[in-house]
Amino acid sequence: MSAPVIVIGSGIGGLVTALALAPRRVALVTKAAPGGETSTFWAQGGIAAALGDDDSAALHLEDTLAAGDGLCDRQAAEAIIAGAAEAIGFLQRHGVAFDRDGDGRLARGLEAAHARRRILHAGGDATGAAVICALTRAVAETPSITVMPDTEVRRLIAADGAVCGLVAAGNGETLTIPASRVVIATGGLGGLYEISTNPPGNFGQGVMLAARAGALLADMEFIQFHPTALAADLRPLPLISEAVRGEGAVLVNEKGERFLAATPGGELAPRDVVARAIAAQIARGGRVYLDARQALGRGFPARFPAIAGICTKAGINPAEELIPVRPAEHYAMGGIAVDQRARTSVTGLWAVGECAATGLHGANRLASNSLLEAAVTGLAAARDIAGLADAPGRPLPSACLPRPARIGIVRDIVSRELGVLRTGAGLRRSIEALLALVEAEEAASDPALVALSIAVFAHRREESRGAHARSDFPLKKPHSARQAMTLSQTLAAAHALCHTPCRRSA
Repeated sequence: MSAPVIVIGSGIGGLVTALALAPRRVALVTKAAPGGETSTFWAQGGIAAALGDDDSAALHLEDTLAAGDGLCDRQAAEAIIAGAAEAIGFLQRHGVAFDRDGDGRLARGLEAAHARRRILHAGGDATGAAVICALTRAVAETPSITVMPDTEVRRLIAADGAVCGLVAAGNGETLTIPASRVVIATGGLGGLYEISTNPPGNFGQGVMLAARAGALLADMEFIQFHPTALAADLRPLPLISEAVRGEGAVLVNEKGERFLAATPGGELAPRDVVARAIAAQIARGGRVYLDARQALGRGFPARFPAIAGICTKAGINPAEELIPVRPAEHYAMGGIAVDQRARTSVTGLWAVGECAATGLHGANRLASNSLLEAAVTGLAAARDIAGLADAPGRPLPSACLPRPARIGIVRDIVSRELGVLRTGAGLRRSIEALLALVEAEEAASDPALVALSIAVFAHRREESRGAHARSDFPLKKPHSARQAMTLSQTLAAAHALCHTPCRRSA
């Protein structure tokens, strides 16, 4: 029998990949229970898919390119958007029940910067949870998939530019597993930020694993901050979905002023525009609220049951009261550079979902394109792997198990210097501090490596574009391009900035 494909991560990207590979053997490695501690589970907004009679893939692409602010890979975006119907069909066949309207057709919602109502939901505002529940059930019923829960991959083993195994911690043991086909589907890096809507333990493990194995990273400077997380003393911060604004809710400050009224698109302007506007209100000492009283009123709990429950727990009645909101880290547009087959620059290594940089999002993700991307790229990776002959086994180089990551000290630096608005001086401070942590080879080294990549990419982009804003470079350059670097190149750039000799190359 063929050697199993290793899939690392159990969000939508990993689950779709594993299911699509059947009947080929797959080992699904996840640091929690399948679907647990994933960003997918928290997703409220839904999945963008141009399936309506008044819609088309061309219109969806146009909206995606506009939101991406000049840095989308057009060919990659076209391919992913064109795969929407196949991806939705795959999810439905594996148990995802999307919401229907009164006529039995797929219900379609509206979100920011979309020209059409094209957002599919499952379970109202609990789409992510519905997807995870359906796909984990399907995985459990698929004999070719072996789930390895409570197992954390801490290093990939590579030789001569190809993957040959991995080192993981599981059940109190060190596991060294031979592997020539590995798919990284580990999600995002929200745990690097104090204020985030994502699981606090997700610091970009997949990005770290790929970078240490020699893979190219791309677009690391572009971190999307969701404008409307619930302003509460909770971690992660609950999300007040953009779909609430899509149904007519408006943003007001503590004076009752609708401060986005004159902005093109208003409350449904691109996320970076709305997030910076809210951040500016808070920076001057004000507060910001989402007002859904007139648009939804008593219908709020029926339309958004999960959000209504979140608000109730926080002591807020959204049908009658204002909802306090603030920006929070939400999504990383950058990550492991991949092609349209989800291949990385390392032989035998694929990446899907948020940890991958496909070029779909450019400088700013269009709302609800992320779950679409994860499903489509999961199918692409599975298709590519299925068409390959088994790679010959090779001896595994010796590798030790690194200590568990310590995020706290890195989180302080990232939250202070790599937020909604950045400065050249702050970026330089962060690079100096993070470089020292990376090279100390201690428990903070792995999360510091991911954060250092963000900081170096951000320092090199001397403009404000999409989700990347710098106070010292507030304008866009007339010509701009995506950035891509390996770890060794990132370290060299950091050392050059700090005027110190480079002490390591990977």
